Amino acid sequence: MAVYLVTGAASGIGRAVGELALKDGHEVLCLDRDARVTEVYADRERARAVVGDITRPEDCAAAVAEAVAVFGRLDGLSHNAGIQRYGSAEDTPDETWNEVIAVNLTGGFNMARAALPEIRKAKGALVFTGSVQSHATQGNVAAYTAAKHGLYGLVQSIAVDFAAEGVRANLVAPGSVRTPMLEWAVAQSDDPAGLWRVLDGMHPMGRIAEPEEVAGVILFLLSERARFVTGESVRVDGGLLSIIPGTPKESV
Repeated sequence: MAVYLVTGAASGIGRAVGELALKDGHEVLCLDRDARVTEVYADRERARAVVGDITRPEDCAAAVAEAVAVFGRLDGLSHNAGIQRYGSAEDTPDETWNEVIAVNLTGGFNMARAALPEIRKAKGALVFTGSVQSHATQGNVAAYTAAKHGLYGLVQSIAVDFAAEGVRANLVAPGSVRTPMLEWAVAQSDDPAGLWRVLDGMHPMGRIAEPEEVAGVILFLLSERARFVTGESVRVDGGLLSIIPGTPKESV
């Protein structure tokens, strides 16, 4: 079994990765800035929960050191922490831009830089949770889309730089996923119920994803079964980016 470090482990996709990894018999260092992470994994065998902020390089380094101290090594990183904010390139305030880039892009860099020395020893893997907005965009999310595009660039750079050492790096690109972050975003709407229907209808499969469905792909990419997959972006989007925009429903 492997040792994984999972960020954003208190909720959403990160929590689903942590839970599934434990179910599969792995050992997991669970990191989140939300102190509830300690409650989620309290008394869980093979789990250690740490409160830390991925925008702080020292917290990332401390989490890696804790994983090695407790479990003896680090085989893989599942990086999921992220935030959603709104605004165009014209009206996004500096503080919003800086916050989104710090969490959604620089946080991934901080974690990769901290984890790579140990992952290189293990010839392990890194998997970053991006978005379909690592490849396309909705309206009014300039900072979020820029950060998620950048995260895929970081993944490809890591994949190329460390391939000769047996290290792999990949991205998962989910469509809409039923997470607390999406629930918060929908709650900002004047018609949340209607927006949920729209989100379901955007995906050819007729619904949004559950966190566990994304977690399963992440665990696959971390595993030896994906040992020749690197630098890739794997969409987990229910066909969202496959459909031609405006396609009449009766034709699909």
